[in-house]
Amino acid sequence: MSASDRDDSVPSAPPATANTGAVAAMGLDLQVDKKVPGRTVLAWAFWDWATQPFNSVILTFIFASTLYLTGEAFLPADVAALPENDPVRTGALADLAAGYGWGGTVAGLLILLFAPVLGQRADASGRQKRWLAGATGLLVACMFALFFVRPEPELFVWGVALIAAGSVFSEIAGVNYNALLIGIANPKNIGRISGLGWGFGYIGGIVALTLVIVFYLADWFGLPADDGLPFRLIAVGCAVWAIVFSVPLFFAVPEPSSGREIARVSFFASYKLLIKDVIGLYRNTETRPTFWFLVSSAVFRDGLAGVFAYGAIIAGGVFGFDFIKLVIFGIAANLVAGISTILAGRLDDRFGAKKIIVTALIGMIIAGLAVFFLRDGGQVVFWIGGLILCAFVGPAQAAARSFLARVTPAGREGEIFGLYATTGRAASWISSALWSLLIVITSVTAFGILGIVIVLVVGLALLLPVRTPRVGG
Repeated sequence: MSASDRDDSVPSAPPATANTGAVAAMGLDLQVDKKVPGRTVLAWAFWDWATQPFNSVILTFIFASTLYLTGEAFLPADVAALPENDPVRTGALADLAAGYGWGGTVAGLLILLFAPVLGQRADASGRQKRWLAGATGLLVACMFALFFVRPEPELFVWGVALIAAGSVFSEIAGVNYNALLIGIANPKNIGRISGLGWGFGYIGGIVALTLVIVFYLADWFGLPADDGLPFRLIAVGCAVWAIVFSVPLFFAVPEPSSGREIARVSFFASYKLLIKDVIGLYRNTETRPTFWFLVSSAVFRDGLAGVFAYGAIIAGGVFGFDFIKLVIFGIAANLVAGISTILAGRLDDRFGAKKIIVTALIGMIIAGLAVFFLRDGGQVVFWIGGLILCAFVGPAQAAARSFLARVTPAGREGEIFGLYATTGRAASWISSALWSLLIVITSVTAFGILGIVIVLVVGLALLLPVRTPRVGG
């Protein structure tokens, strides 16, 4: 798409208000009568499809789960040879789960530092797609590098570091991906389009996990299973998948704006400008809901991230799911999440995003407590409770994105979604830290579940007073 096409299709940002950095209109307000071809929306949604295997296959169900990185493959040989119920062996596995959690904590803190400023600088240039391409490329590089993480205890830290780095790049890419949403939606369909993107991601996860099952049932097509080769090749496959399916976005989707007039400053001086802009969000009555939603979402979105980050560890370490059961559950979870998210997108446009989020958080809290207190009931407890959790987490994610899009000032899409990353998934150090801390205190992996539930409860309490957007949600 040429630059002239982009300038014609995307309204320019209104001028900034004096001394605040805030602007006079929400970006979505400028799109009231905008119509975007369906192929453009699909091209945007396919980026979620392209990068979902990093979350579902690598982070949640396969590579980082007890099947590989946090399982017995990375225990010292003498510890791995101990009986399954031996306290030393159980404690060592809990240490791996906690170590993985600390890696997530570091990743969250790095996103906290960089995401909003990088989004701000992308806004200034009006080139969110270029920043999206760069971050996506670095995510792909991390997935390729996981091929070299063999099942050796001394390589555990290397594996955690690569996954943490991939999480950082994934989140920074997501900042600019979310910013593009404002350029292809209007106040009447923002919920449906946001839900479609998340739904496509979950469906992509289903397809990727199904291919893993075929790979497994075919006995890895004759590949030697030692040295973790099948798992390392799965990481390579996820990288190739991301390259192939992310390409359409860069040809079909316009920038959300042509940039905004801000002073050219150094990278570190950008933090001073960012603080000024955040203060402006609070002082301007039109943008104050944006400020308070960013604050409340800091907690509840972190809880949503925790569900997927540690779901497979809970399934394998607490409920004893083996490889095939875990992957089948992953397919079922993505199917339930994908369908519920697409359907909830329509409810979002009708009833408002906040009602969807509140309902989803209440459902997740109840399901999480049930999984913890009824865990002695066996795997059926996780099947029921886990799928209920997945049915709510997708709608909450999609509705949170559409809520913020409705209150994002024009010309500041990247910066606001950068702050969104910082105060949501970026603040994943909270759930990661509670997960690890409770496990360390109790030496029981199941208590990590309570850490996630606590985050969801606090997030719900902070969200309830937030005023709903003036337009549509």
